[in-house]
Amino acid sequence: MKKLLGGALAALALTATGALAADAVKLQLKWVTQAQFAGYYVAQDKGFYGEEDLDVTILPGGPDIAPTQVIAGGGADVMIDWMPSALAAREKGLPLVNIAQPYKSSGMMLTCWKDAGIEKPMDLVNRTLGVWFFGNEFPFMSWMSHLGISTDGKSETGVEVLKQGFNVDPLLQRQADCISTMTYNEYWQVIDAGVSPDELITFKYEDQGVATLEDGLYVLEENLADPAFTDKMVRFVRASMKGWKYAEENPDEAAMIVLDNDASGAQTEKHQKRMMGEVAKLTAGSNGALDPADYERTVQTLLNGGSDPVITKTPEGAWTHAITDKALN
Repeated sequence: MKKLLGGALAALALTATGALAADAVKLQLKWVTQAQFAGYYVAQDKGFYGEEDLDVTILPGGPDIAPTQVIAGGGADVMIDWMPSALAAREKGLPLVNIAQPYKSSGMMLTCWKDAGIEKPMDLVNRTLGVWFFGNEFPFMSWMSHLGISTDGKSETGVEVLKQGFNVDPLLQRQADCISTMTYNEYWQVIDAGVSPDELITFKYEDQGVATLEDGLYVLEENLADPAFTDKMVRFVRASMKGWKYAEENPDEAAMIVLDNDASGAQTEKHQKRMMGEVAKLTAGSNGALDPADYERTVQTLLNGGSDPVITKTPEGAWTHAITDKALN
């Protein structure tokens, strides 16, 4: 009996040890729980992280959460951010490094009232434009500089920038001629408010040649010197990309998985399924490895910021293939 009991206890100990062995990873999202981040929720739901011996905690973002502050304070191992914001933070002293790039294309655009007489980018002069801040303004500022349009609100050949909240009210209430939208989110909020697509004109940053990389995975440079950390990130990226490709192939299922993880209850099935369909267009073509040409385009767009560039010099060490080379091969 003692031998049986001892054997049972030993087995339990081994099981407990195995359960505790999973490496913890905290992922800080750029925004709230939604299909924009479906790949990570799918990887968690389908057990892809578990297969890599990872215990991943996905931390939702929000209007009062700055991912850069979270990771700088040790609250996350890896975070999601747009490259303009990450490179600006790096130049200011926070050594962020892009270790993977699930998003191949940009979903950012400016959505305008057609009856305002706007047909081409230069028609934006003397208009009021809604722009997101907190790091999201960088692509817009670079685009305006590229066009030679002032954003100080004082020039007759400039634009008035309205600091836009995270809603579409400025457009609907005619406080702005145009607002910032994402192809997968705010544009559809405008449509759902009863506006016909025929009443709108959109300018996609991708089409304007000033698109910058969005939703990359970033870690602190110093952590990459730790072999245990890099091994953990290799497994994390491999499982995450498996989740992304599953989400692309099964968009409706992925949207429902996101909904299951929405603790706020604010998201709807219709919106998340539509969002996932649009997001799949942006992740398509990426295996997770950063394309150096996309990186260079982003950097050049940011450097061409006129008198107020997003970054003032070409970054060094801002990205690495070290993780994806091991994760994807």
